[in-house]
Amino acid sequence: MKFNTILLLSFILLVNTLQVKAQAIPAKNENIPFLVTFGKNSEDSWGDDDNNQIIFFSIPKDQKTPFYIRVYDPDTGGAHDENKSGFNTTTKFSLYGSGCFSNKDIENKDPVGNYKRGNLIHTKSFAGQAVYDKKWYTFGPINPLEGELLPELGGYIFKLVIEGINGDDGNLYRLFMSVKSKENVPVEGGNAFMYEYSFRVNSAKQISHLYPYIDQYTTAVKQLNFDFDADAYIKLISMSQPGVKVKTSADGVWASSTHEMKEKDKKTCLDLQIVKTGTRTRNNVVFYITNQRGKFMQFHSIPIGAIPKKKIGIRPSKR
Repeated sequence: MKFNTILLLSFILLVNTLQVKAQAIPAKNENIPFLVTFGKNSEDSWGDDDNNQIIFFSIPKDQKTPFYIRVYDPDTGGAHDENKSGFNTTTKFSLYGSGCFSNKDIENKDPVGNYKRGNLIHTKSFAGQAVYDKKWYTFGPINPLEGELLPELGGYIFKLVIEGINGDDGNLYRLFMSVKSKENVPVEGGNAFMYEYSFRVNSAKQISHLYPYIDQYTTAVKQLNFDFDADAYIKLISMSQPGVKVKTSADGVWASSTHEMKEKDKKTCLDLQIVKTGTRTRNNVVFYITNQRGKFMQFHSIPIGAIPKKKIGIRPSKR
């Protein structure tokens, strides 16, 4: 594989990443173009295994002013979305506050059990309304005190559940947590995380990144990925190893592999690199990771702790 860039065989340690002010989902440093959710009548082979995505937002407990959650291109039927056989899909966005996290069904990759628990703050469904195509829709203002206070997770927690409630098309969208209703101005000290990531792979030959956090109790991780279609390969980079290719899935199936974690990997993030090698322009995939006890691990938009980062001269896509 050749890139029109220079690959530098060195590593740099990025620390204090919580000081970064950004609550875009996907984050710019992840270099992922869109989140994706398909309608519930879609085929799994199009790249969405459960037609559902759950994003958690953490707001610092000293945040006193309201904030907003903004959705870019929430409709299904415009420039970015994936058409199966005529757009017919409705996507529902529901925001939950107090009580939204205190249930073990939440810490899962699948929408099972009481995963919608919590106080419902806002909900809205989007179909093919052209008024929202390539535009922002804003939920809010939201009072930070409406969330569930969990200091170990960064403050007040909110949950956004995105569901493809009918149809068979793919809705591609982005999110931003902002202190402004009509601008993307990040909440200082805020973050977002998820247990399963459903997203669109870059159409160009670039590298995307996922950053799962390794806590002090993790001795091994199992990565699981779905429907990569031989369009990319995945490399796992940790503090203890410079990069290992992991098992990558084919069309419409899961693949997995298990990897030992060393002492120096604890309280840091992995850098899971998705290296685009194929020519597909529309490839949607799903990714999640568990520890040796089978517990689902969080992907953070702003990585926690240090990141082992291979320095590669490939720029993220412009937005």
